[in-house]
Amino acid sequence: MARRPAKTGGSITRGGGVALGEAVFRSLCEALQAGNYRAGDRLREEEVAQRLRVSRTPVREALGRLAARGFVAPAAGRGLIVRSLDISEVLELYAMREIMEGAAARLAAEHASAPEVDALRDIEQAFVEAPETDATEMAKLNRAFHEAICRAARNRYLDNASRELQDWIALLGPTTFTVTGRPLTSHGEHQAIIEAIAARDGDKAEQLARAHIREALRCRLKLLQRQ
Repeated sequence: MARRPAKTGGSITRGGGVALGEAVFRSLCEALQAGNYRAGDRLREEEVAQRLRVSRTPVREALGRLAARGFVAPAAGRGLIVRSLDISEVLELYAMREIMEGAAARLAAEHASAPEVDALRDIEQAFVEAPETDATEMAKLNRAFHEAICRAARNRYLDNASRELQDWIALLGPTTFTVTGRPLTSHGEHQAIIEAIAARDGDKAEQLARAHIREALRCRLKLLQRQ
């Protein structure tokens, strides 16, 4: 049985000349990233339109774009469902993530300002202080950590590619912080990456970031075996 559709939040408004269809598309992508929609959730055109308080035309356009990108697929009956990734897609996703996170860490070591390094330390401290049972909060802070590194890299193309990759990461399902011991090992990996960036050691920052993603993949595969 399909799960009850998740909520995207309140209505949306256009700003800066953004077309309404684009605004709806962005809203749905943000809902995916926030975990409001998960693999298997059903998306019905009329329900999304009601939640966002828009007509069905821009919703139809946005859902068509999501389908074209492979984020959703036709459901039995009416509507679409959020896709789950198969094992080959997971491996391909993490291969790209390793490359991009490594590049971001290297560039951050070259360009990050002292306040940006301090901000990374602040995010990591919040990660440490998050309740051990709150994997969702840890995942949110982890995402903030990696986004901060990407911003510090000072590369708009890498930043754009990383944002798109986040949409796909949202389809992976439960966070790897539900794996026993992963929050602790991740913290150690984050700390080492921060210190390499602060020391302006691009080679080390890249190596550590890539190793960090490989360990995340190992935990992801553990979760998939459970499922």
